[in-house]
Amino acid sequence: MSRFDAYGRYYDLLYQDKDYAAEVAYLDQLLRRHGVAGPEILEFGSGTGKHGRLMAERGYRVTGIELSPRMVTQAQTQVTPGFTCQQGDIRAVQLGRHFDAVLSLFHVVSYQVTNPDVRAVFARAAEHLRPGGLFVFDIWYSPAVYRQRPEVRVKRLADAGVEITRIAEPRLYPNENRVDVLYTIFARELATGVTASFSETHPMRHFSLPELDLLATAAGFDRRDAEAFLSGAPPGEDTWGVCLVYALA
Repeated sequence: MSRFDAYGRYYDLLYQDKDYAAEVAYLDQLLRRHGVAGPEILEFGSGTGKHGRLMAERGYRVTGIELSPRMVTQAQTQVTPGFTCQQGDIRAVQLGRHFDAVLSLFHVVSYQVTNPDVRAVFARAAEHLRPGGLFVFDIWYSPAVYRQRPEVRVKRLADAGVEITRIAEPRLYPNENRVDVLYTIFARELATGVTASFSETHPMRHFSLPELDLLATAAGFDRRDAEAFLSGAPPGEDTWGVCLVYALA
């Protein structure tokens, strides 16, 4: 629960350069290509609501589930018809409703670092889908992680109220297909000059396709597609983010 609670305060600023509109256009085209007939979407890990609101503007009705209360609060500050969200754990959520598709974006599935966690997410997706419904998500791709290897990165950003520096320091656990990323953030409030800092560790799992297929099949899914997120190219050693499409059998 603590993950993203502090980080979430600066989340939208940190990812202000992320092209949410292009990502939603890609997802809309992907859903249509795979024959999603209805507008009801369940989003696992809805964050501050940027994907969900843009999907709603395209005519979908999106229900978001987000673990971080801080990020749910931020998502609820802007009202968009067709988009709602609530706090919840995607490994345990039980809404008692069925949807045409379940989306889980920006590597939310890669935050599920144990097999029981991944199996739980697949099971909850299956329980909330109509027959033939799609589970669409993106992950860190093992061949690219092992070839490229994550590096220390520094990101500096500012808006009208705050100036932040984020340091990302990865530590690899190759026997667990896991990378723990230690984020350290220094934030300076421009009005007061007060500086604060905090650190959060985000464990991230990367996957191979056979590994995901095994976990998905156990929950009743068949893989329909695997491609580079946004470009649609075949996944390979240069493809860090891969988008998967699984259909409920």
